[in-house]
Amino acid sequence: MPRHSLEGFSSPGSTGKALSFLFISSAVILVIMVLLVLFWKCIKPKILSLKKVKSTKNGPDYFSGNLRTISYFDYCTLKRATRDFDTKNQLGGGGFGQVYKGKLVDGRMIAVKQLSLGSSQQGESEFLAEVRMLTSIQHKNLVHLIGCCSEGAQRLLVYEYMKNGSLDSIIYENSETFLNWKIRFQIILGIARGLQYLHEDSNLRIVHRDIKASNILLDDKFRPKISDFGLARFFPEDQAYLSTGVAGTLGYTAPEYAIRGELSEKADIYSFGVLAIEIISSRKNTDLSLPTEMQYLPEYAWKLFERSSVIDLVDPKLRTDGIVEKDVLQVCHVAFLCLQPHPSLRPPMSEIVAMLTCKIEPMAAPVKPAFLGRKHRIDISLSLEPPSEILSSPPQSNSTFSPLPNRFSPPRDAFKR
Repeated sequence: MPRHSLEGFSSPGSTGKALSFLFISSAVILVIMVLLVLFWKCIKPKILSLKKVKSTKNGPDYFSGNLRTISYFDYCTLKRATRDFDTKNQLGGGGFGQVYKGKLVDGRMIAVKQLSLGSSQQGESEFLAEVRMLTSIQHKNLVHLIGCCSEGAQRLLVYEYMKNGSLDSIIYENSETFLNWKIRFQIILGIARGLQYLHEDSNLRIVHRDIKASNILLDDKFRPKISDFGLARFFPEDQAYLSTGVAGTLGYTAPEYAIRGELSEKADIYSFGVLAIEIISSRKNTDLSLPTEMQYLPEYAWKLFERSSVIDLVDPKLRTDGIVEKDVLQVCHVAFLCLQPHPSLRPPMSEIVAMLTCKIEPMAAPVKPAFLGRKHRIDISLSLEPPSEILSSPPQSNSTFSPLPNRFSPPRDAFKR
């Protein structure tokens, strides 16, 4: 080989180029390894979580691509947002876990529901049910799901933050916040419209199963949003009711559901009737500290109805503030229609909304609601034998709201002062 060729091969310039090549190659390999580690640690769990949610075997897949509408958060982000789930940030809680206020790095306020998988066997199913439900529906009176987290044993749901919290923290007597009739009516009507959407207007027929004050959230203008869809059920269009295990909250549960396990959208309507009376009276549906006849609110409300004294049901503070009695009594009338003993006698939510907005007049006088006897007011998760005196065959009628027989007719002045 020529001498100048050997000298060129071993020149300092060539050695420098070789070292540069080795350095760049090492750096590229290092970057690739770092990216692979990040993918394995951060991205892959989210993909696996998404696959896990999509592959649930509990019924049909109702996502239909709507998962793209929510975000996926890692646990560390939510832990930091809630300051390690500080009890000072706790907004409320229930059987499935606690809800915390949080703040993301971009300044957005959120509410984080941390499901208790360890203490509740239903935590996982509730997580899947709520994600499935809230990615399938959207309405101004339903809470908005921002995202979720499924990382290891952690299952968290991230909602929009509602400044005024839950309705139960405001309407009961010990609250410092007073709601006038205009706001209370706005809340009742908003809940009704949310239920109308679930039962009649969404692509899927949905029964919430747990309508109660603590599951109604209020934004900065006290506009209501129905929350907590962990117990909600998709309902087949061709079925009158489902035979299912009882779930929900005692005091709001329709008799046919609590006793027989017969679930339909009319169970939500019954719960709505109880809730409407709570909002009007500013008291819980059950209060054992009161005299016996006043302890169960719907039963006491009906006694006032029979005595032509329904107006006495209204929160005294509300009456002092000033109300139009006719408007309040109209809502009471609608609430009693929702509490009818047989599901077929309860109006659908679309008609309830129409009655509340005075587009139609109530077309029937309410009959005496079915009340669970005191011996039956026990854990609704237990299986109960239906007592014949509570639920008999519904009266025959050509129309749900046709005039009722005279023996069911209430006092003429029941809704008059």
